[in-house]
Amino acid sequence: MRLRGLIGALLVVLVALALAACGGDEGGGEAGGTGTGAATEESGEKLRVGLVTDIGGLNDRSFNFLAAEGLKQAEEKLGIEGRILESKSDADYIPNLSGLADEDFDLVIGVGFLITEAIDKAAAEYPDTNFAIIDVPVEALPSKPTNVRGLIFKEQEGGYLAGYLAGLVQTSDIERLKPELVVSSVGGQKIPPVDRYIAGFMAGAKAANAKVETLNTYSQDFVDQAKCKEIALDQIAQGSDVIIQVAGGCGLGALDAAADQGVWGIGADADQGFLGDHILASALKRVDVSVFSTIESLQKGEFAGGENSVFEVKNDGIGIGGLNKAIPKEIVDKVNALREQIAAGEIADIPETVE
Repeated sequence: MRLRGLIGALLVVLVALALAACGGDEGGGEAGGTGTGAATEESGEKLRVGLVTDIGGLNDRSFNFLAAEGLKQAEEKLGIEGRILESKSDADYIPNLSGLADEDFDLVIGVGFLITEAIDKAAAEYPDTNFAIIDVPVEALPSKPTNVRGLIFKEQEGGYLAGYLAGLVQTSDIERLKPELVVSSVGGQKIPPVDRYIAGFMAGAKAANAKVETLNTYSQDFVDQAKCKEIALDQIAQGSDVIIQVAGGCGLGALDAAADQGVWGIGADADQGFLGDHILASALKRVDVSVFSTIESLQKGEFAGGENSVFEVKNDGIGIGGLNKAIPKEIVDKVNALREQIAAGEIADIPETVE
């Protein structure tokens, strides 16, 4: 009996020691718990990033398409987990943004000016979620949320380069030109990013050739290609032989009209030279770069809400590309020289609004 009592006493002591050890871990000190970031790193959990398109959808082959490409690049190069939610109507914005936040995505990116109000509301409802919005400075959001980063572009610089090219070719012997000196733009909705493109295009064309006439019409649509094609056909009937589209998926109709009528088209955002030999060039807006760099900054612990990232010619966020092989070398050289001037800040007064 005495032996059994001794064993029981030893068991009590061992249990007490074990409980004391557990209590020591819980108390903080040098052996205290790690932070959330360290725990995530140790567990090998992937950074999760969600992307919500505007109503233009991924088939616009420009704006939303590029945002999705940036997310895919981050999946491949940074090892993150990405998800894309397409918005079919304005009513989808809030549910899409909120759904990703509810699932604890580390970053939720809204694509485009049309999603402004929705991301402002979502950011207020989910203050612990990181958000980013393309084309809207954070100070333009009604509640000035500190958990949103604005990704904005100097589209006027890309428009200026495209307009300058359009103006220069008017006096060249390149094919597809009409006798009138007319260039034109087909915009989607009249919103700041669209207007910056168009204002720059008009100014660039006039800088290259003061005699050039510029036309502009808005489709008030980013999806219906028939609307933009009808506008472009009307502009061509007025003498336009170079048309830039700034209307997302709708703008593909304008470029189709250029092909049908044997004039030049200029793409926007992405290089749209794949559409055919009628594409003179494309004004580039590196939405893919903005998405990738923002995700990378979060992964590095450098993401900051309440501020903006600015993409311009100087940092290769804006440019011109896909120049058609038919363009004379002297014109290509002039356009490249202009690009360097813009990058150096020598041309900084490019208009941003359309009267």
